[in-house]
Amino acid sequence: MTIRRTYSLITASALLALLPGAARADEAPVKEKPPELDAPRPFKLPAPTRFTLPNGLKVSMVPYGTVPKALVRLTVQVGNADDPAGQTWMADLTGDLLLEGTKTRSATRIAQDAASMGGEVAVQAGENLTTVAGEVLSEFAPAMVDLVADVVRNPAFPDSELARLKANLERRLSIAKSQSQQMALEAFRAAMYPGQPYGRLFPAADAVKGYTLANAKAFWSGHFGADRSTLYVVGVFDAKATEAAIRKAFDGWGKATAAAAPAPKAATKRTLTVLDRPGASQSTVILGMPVVDPSSPDYVPLVVTNALLGGSFGSRITSNIREQKGYTYSPFSQVSVRRQGAYWSEAADVTTAVTGASIKEIFGEIDRLRAEPPAAAELKGIQNYLAGTFVLQNSSRAGIANQLQFLALHGLPDSYLSGFVARIQAVTPEEITHLAKAYIRPEQTTLVVVGDRKLIDEQLKPYAPAGQP
Repeated sequence: MTIRRTYSLITASALLALLPGAARADEAPVKEKPPELDAPRPFKLPAPTRFTLPNGLKVSMVPYGTVPKALVRLTVQVGNADDPAGQTWMADLTGDLLLEGTKTRSATRIAQDAASMGGEVAVQAGENLTTVAGEVLSEFAPAMVDLVADVVRNPAFPDSELARLKANLERRLSIAKSQSQQMALEAFRAAMYPGQPYGRLFPAADAVKGYTLANAKAFWSGHFGADRSTLYVVGVFDAKATEAAIRKAFDGWGKATAAAAPAPKAATKRTLTVLDRPGASQSTVILGMPVVDPSSPDYVPLVVTNALLGGSFGSRITSNIREQKGYTYSPFSQVSVRRQGAYWSEAADVTTAVTGASIKEIFGEIDRLRAEPPAAAELKGIQNYLAGTFVLQNSSRAGIANQLQFLALHGLPDSYLSGFVARIQAVTPEEITHLAKAYIRPEQTTLVVVGDRKLIDEQLKPYAPAGQP
């Protein structure tokens, strides 16, 4: 830089400093006030056509969007909660086998047929639901209905694929058991739902080796049936032709015979579980307690409470232990729901030296929310965030199907969706504090920590229940 150029810059800076309202170079820039947001729009579910077949299969057909594609998704109310004792992940193995061929199609033929329609077929087993789904070009919606029905009703269960599928599950188990987050979640769920299917996250080490085709066939024949299933068709499709295909493809499908998993019974006693991970530079912390499920009128306000406390990037716990203290990078909280049950939990990977300090801050934020209502402006920001993300979640064919699945699983009416944004906006600061007192109860905390015990045991002593060393 030349002397002349330097002089010019100094002069310009000096002149700027003399101007009224001009900022000094060493002052922090003043943030520009964001523009006012429009009022959040309520979500309007496109009018579905619903009917039930004589065998009990429920059908929802939802015209949505203008892109010439259609999602066909069958959901069966069966999942890992229905795994027999000693056969955890039987729902996963059964789901994997469904795609290995039917009585008239090989696995390759299933994939080719789906590809010829511009899509693919996927099977996914969850805690309460198993889905068989494909998204195809609009004109192929009836054909995809036929393919989905064939996969779920006529599986071939080929013995030739069993060893490979079990090896995949064992590989998946090995990876999960090597991750501290999964280790902590397994212990957390076992403590939250002791002795129940919801408390069994992973199979025992060698259990998968003993799973047989007979086990999978028994699981499928007992739990898969028309009376436990709902078919969703969402997108652009010929409604008349698609309904005719549904009635033909699922005609005569029988009912499930096995009992559904019982409702979970969550622990309400304060517990501390510590898993030793020698040499770990971080501790994985999960703490939580039972709360109401979506069938409760308190559920939606509780979603707001969670977002404010720890369930959003701007939440209190995240701001505290991430932004202010630097204890962790990605803490989060959630209301985790299942059929007829739910819990609230906060999880974080924290530096080993501040394991106890992090837990102290989390409980401190819980206590603060229980003691005093949040400021109206803070609550308004959270409400706008939730209203906006809710609309985004529903802006796809899969999003619409997800919401309808949610309603069916929890026995909710369509008005739950149309009234969601208004209910979010109606939550008051006093209601937040009331819900925090009612449901986020420290005396009912299930606390799990995975870390180097010789470095964290002393830090955890204040959080051990009475009588526990």
